[in-house]
Amino acid sequence: MEYIIIPICFIISILITPLIKKLAFRINAVDLPNERKVHQKVMPRIGGLAIYISFIIGLFLYNPDSSVLWPLFIGGTIIMIVGLIDDVFQISPLQKFIGQLLAVLTVMLSGIQIDFITIPFGARIELGLWGIPLTILWVLFVTNAINFIDGLDGLASGVSAIALTTISVMAITMGNMFIAIIGFMLLGSILGFLVYNFYPAKIFLGDTGSNFLGFMISILAILGLFKNVTVFSIIIPIVILGVPFVDTLFAVIRRITKRKPIYAPDKLHLHHCLLKLGYSHRQTVLLLYGMSAVFSLAAIIFTRTTLWGSVVLFVLLATLIELIVEITGLISQNYRPILNLINRRKNY
Repeated sequence: MEYIIIPICFIISILITPLIKKLAFRINAVDLPNERKVHQKVMPRIGGLAIYISFIIGLFLYNPDSSVLWPLFIGGTIIMIVGLIDDVFQISPLQKFIGQLLAVLTVMLSGIQIDFITIPFGARIELGLWGIPLTILWVLFVTNAINFIDGLDGLASGVSAIALTTISVMAITMGNMFIAIIGFMLLGSILGFLVYNFYPAKIFLGDTGSNFLGFMISILAILGLFKNVTVFSIIIPIVILGVPFVDTLFAVIRRITKRKPIYAPDKLHLHHCLLKLGYSHRQTVLLLYGMSAVFSLAAIIFTRTTLWGSVVLFVLLATLIELIVEITGLISQNYRPILNLINRRKNY
């Protein structure tokens, strides 16, 4: 029965996304174009509501005999509502942070947290009370990382789909079928929505969706990876989320060094830089999909081969991403006339 629920989530997502699009226009949950954004017209932006609804329906149809069912539902609902309110009313970063923190604490009260980590050669470190701040930091970072990369059609949803595929496959290899099925159910919901969200998008994920996806991915990683991997548990989830993790990490560093608020928007995210290099919207998204797939492959290699080979691969990929960001930023700031000339010639 549980395997049938995965395509059911996919079908429900496809069917209700057009309805969510109509609802978005009715309640004025729309994204207006401006100089920082890529789209050129008014777009509905609560598409993540379709992912949430289809997943929750699937979750209760599955109705697993598990103590994490209600924490997933309550925490996921809180984080979705926070994003929905932001999409409709534009709340402050502090208000959003408080809502995200409430969702994390709700889940942690049920016992879901990072209790220990494993390091090279199988050594296990019990975290004790340190597990509380580490869990909060992990969930908040992943949640906002998915939010930060949600800048192009289908980017955040596609990267999330790749991450969930990797987490679910690894859960199967570890014998954790519960996490695998939950992951594939959420994947089905994303793919149904991606039909409308891939370039050219008809509806945006919005904070409703990016918050929910980031939150769910972080919790599934805690349940399926931190508690099971016996090689290097703190690194594998980070590698799976390599693209949003590296992009967000450097964004935070960039804003701190420039003495700007962490939530201050800019146009130096990885997808912005690739667009400045001359890649089209679709090419940029597909290229970042490819990078995410490589990071996911590196995570699998972590569990199958030597530690240091995987570490070197991760460092090289992270360095490559940062070089693209820095070089493109330098070119765009100092050689804008040349870039404009190149773009004009392409139009001819």
